[in-house]
Amino acid sequence: MSEQILTLKEVAAYLKLAEKTAYRLAADGKLPGFKVGGSWRFKETDLERWIEEQKTENKNS
Repeated sequence: MSEQILTLKEVAAYLKLAEKTAYRLAADGKLPGFKVGGSWRFKETDLERWIEEQKTENKNS
């Protein structure tokens, strides 16, 4: 199992967002994440897929 799991802080840095913004997006279900013991975690492949979906949605808007 070599899939990368990222913390909220790592995701915020990866997406160049404030941690508070990343937290709000995750809590609102807009970022694909899950909680482990009350802390948000994110699969890197899920984030990459989400980014591609956002690019597609923005082209169609």
